[in-house]
Amino acid sequence: MYLGLDLGTSGVKALLIDGDQTVVGSANGALDVSRPHHGWSEQDPAHWIKATETAIAGLKAKFPAELSAVKGIGLSGQMHGATLIDAGGNVLRPSILWNDTRSYAEAAKLDADPRFRQITGNIVFPGFTAPKLVWVKNNEPEIFAKVAKVLLPKDYLRLWLTGEYISEMSDSAGTSWLDTGARKWSSELLAATDLGEDHMPSLVEGTDEAGVLRAELASAWGLSGKVVVAGGAGDNAASACGMGTVAEGHAFVSLGTSGVLFAANASYLPKPESAVHAFCHALPNTWHQMGVILSATDALNWYSGIAGKSASELSSELGDNLQAPTGVTFAPYLSGERTPHNDAAIRGSFIGLSHESDRKALTQAVLEGVTFAIRDNLEALKSAGTSISRVTAIGGGSRSRYWLASIATSLGVPVDIPAEGDFGAAFGAARLGLIAATGADPLEVCTQPETEETIEPVAALSGSYEEAYARYRALYPAIKPLSH
Repeated sequence: MYLGLDLGTSGVKALLIDGDQTVVGSANGALDVSRPHHGWSEQDPAHWIKATETAIAGLKAKFPAELSAVKGIGLSGQMHGATLIDAGGNVLRPSILWNDTRSYAEAAKLDADPRFRQITGNIVFPGFTAPKLVWVKNNEPEIFAKVAKVLLPKDYLRLWLTGEYISEMSDSAGTSWLDTGARKWSSELLAATDLGEDHMPSLVEGTDEAGVLRAELASAWGLSGKVVVAGGAGDNAASACGMGTVAEGHAFVSLGTSGVLFAANASYLPKPESAVHAFCHALPNTWHQMGVILSATDALNWYSGIAGKSASELSSELGDNLQAPTGVTFAPYLSGERTPHNDAAIRGSFIGLSHESDRKALTQAVLEGVTFAIRDNLEALKSAGTSISRVTAIGGGSRSRYWLASIATSLGVPVDIPAEGDFGAAFGAARLGLIAATGADPLEVCTQPETEETIEPVAALSGSYEEAYARYRALYPAIKPLSH
């Protein structure tokens, strides 16, 4: 048996698979986010441990024999979080999360240093790890002085599991300290933030062994013998391993809290000015490009709270057949935007409202706004040298056939819906655990799921969708002066 642990923002998921990659079962432990100030987003790492213990206890209660047969564990986690550890292995302050924007000024200053884009292949975003450490140095100097190690969230979980300070390439590529092409820490960029390589965990590939489960945990969980912990992956790269999006030309669109358009690459293709992320993949000698929007299902859930109906009720009011855009346009910038604008201050808006704009029209505009934000990502990926001929849809929003038809029509490519199953980050992590424990060929393990259904673009609406996308594109420069 092989175990995938996915440390998300809202919970930890533990998923068991057998040697044939059949999902045996899963369990969860819940997490909350603390927002002590405007723009702040934090979690206590102790809560990650507690949530993991809850998830493992859930598996042990339902599948004790299967859990006891685990030989490999893979880790996946929310990226970019700054978890600060002192020389004694103690946590110095709550972890600053991926969606925390307090370090926007520090990020802009680092990004103005041309070395960062040149070496990492990416803009220094406020959510990335390096600017957070500069913020701590500027605002909490007594804490910064005690920092012995900086860990990403899943790698703090690894420290608890194995006692080792180890990370891997895909997650580390989101720190602004990795030489992404060479797949190693940049001592030059670390020095630019008053840190050194000794502050960083050692680096392995996501498929490599990266520690062994501590005896006391193995005993508590009912495991015996050597249990290998794999390098693992950042959440999006782990989802890609779960989806089999590991070879050139494969792509997926994720409609979760945030939205992602992810394409696997056989070579390193940076284009930071487009705000496309060019990161290492979890498999050796593989990279990926990724466009990220900060509010996908989050936008629909926000509107659902105002409309007083659930997201699924709102979506079902639109029916199954895609409608032409109504002229109401929604910008989904509720917490700023990453790709292609790199703008933490921009905020969302509706435009084109009239007396005829009912709840249904606004729901349609919200879905289209997210669709067009993903189309922005496609254009950015194209400009960085990636072509996409079809995408696989994952995430909670992919349950809406209407939304998928909207995305297919705007992107101009078919959208594949995978057959029923769990192909997310926890499954990808479990696959990495299997590879690390057995030495199996990563490409033979990380295969693509069967396709249950394909949503084709609605050709009759492509013209009206292009017009609506042009309106959407004109909205950002119009509202930017009002948001800043």
